[in-house]
Amino acid sequence: MQIAVLGVGLIGGSIGLAARKQGYVVAGWDVDHGVLTAAAERDAVDRAAASAADALTDAEAAFLCAPVGALPSLTAEALAAAGADCVVTDVGSTKRALAATTADERFIGGHPIAGSEASGVEHARAELFEGAAWYLTPGARSSGVLYERLHGLLVSFGARPVAIDAEAHDRLLATVSHLPHVLANVLVSQAAADLATEGEALPRVGPSFRDTTRVAGASSGIWTDIYLANAEAIAARIDDAVARLQRVAADLRAGDSVAVRDWNEAAGEDRRRLLEADLAGGPVHELRLTVPNRPGIVAQVALALGRGGVNIADMALAPAPDNRTGSITLWVAGDGAGTRAAELIGELGFPVAERA
Repeated sequence: MQIAVLGVGLIGGSIGLAARKQGYVVAGWDVDHGVLTAAAERDAVDRAAASAADALTDAEAAFLCAPVGALPSLTAEALAAAGADCVVTDVGSTKRALAATTADERFIGGHPIAGSEASGVEHARAELFEGAAWYLTPGARSSGVLYERLHGLLVSFGARPVAIDAEAHDRLLATVSHLPHVLANVLVSQAAADLATEGEALPRVGPSFRDTTRVAGASSGIWTDIYLANAEAIAARIDDAVARLQRVAADLRAGDSVAVRDWNEAAGEDRRRLLEADLAGGPVHELRLTVPNRPGIVAQVALALGRGGVNIADMALAPAPDNRTGSITLWVAGDGAGTRAAELIGELGFPVAERA
């Protein structure tokens, strides 16, 4: 398989390394020729392309790895240059605005939940995506065949693809990714202001402060676009966080030890449940369903399972001889996942059978 990577920094370079590890041929391009040279020196690409269009020559999959603000124009450029059978995806951490710019069946939005506070191709590594969730936001017209190809490609990187609606993605990421960056920035600014007011030197800080503020001041070239692209959802989560903090402040001022204890223990229990959900494994179940052969059907099934908390470990498509219907074979992971998946698919009105 030939893959194009447009933008070969931390994420794009890691995609290149992961793809080459699997034996795929990678053509890379970057707006910064120095970055592209560094990627070639690190063997993150097989070929340094002269342009984005050059990188897309004969590509079967293209990954667009640019700041969120640059993605609409890069997506349009990539779709204009890509072949009719090339799946085009991005790695941006906001999805709704980009999804609204194209209805091309070759485009499937993506967002790997991987990376670090470090940036640049020099920090890229092939193992970056192993065990990581990789959100996919197919649209109503996204090609099922290309979705299957992209899904399998991400699985080969060691990632766990999860289908999600673009708007739901942005609301979720506002809570679990964007708000933590906001809070980290606020906390370090607050600490710096307090120390300046008191005329004190920076004290030795404990691991809680270091861990909480690890992402403070992350690359402005990336995060300014993210904050603005998902502004309304982030602002709503900030308002909610402020309200929760005000309730805690009221309990502290009232000296309500019961309320403070309950709040702290509830947070511990919530964290335990969230971590268990993230780390849960379990058996894999095989299901086969019959569906009409129409645009968007794979996206409809994948999104229904994603909303229902069912992870698709793998999939395969097989059209019927008359090309009017087809079958989708799904392998879903986790205890009870087969039964849950069958219920969700049944609600869509498609016949489904679980292989014993």
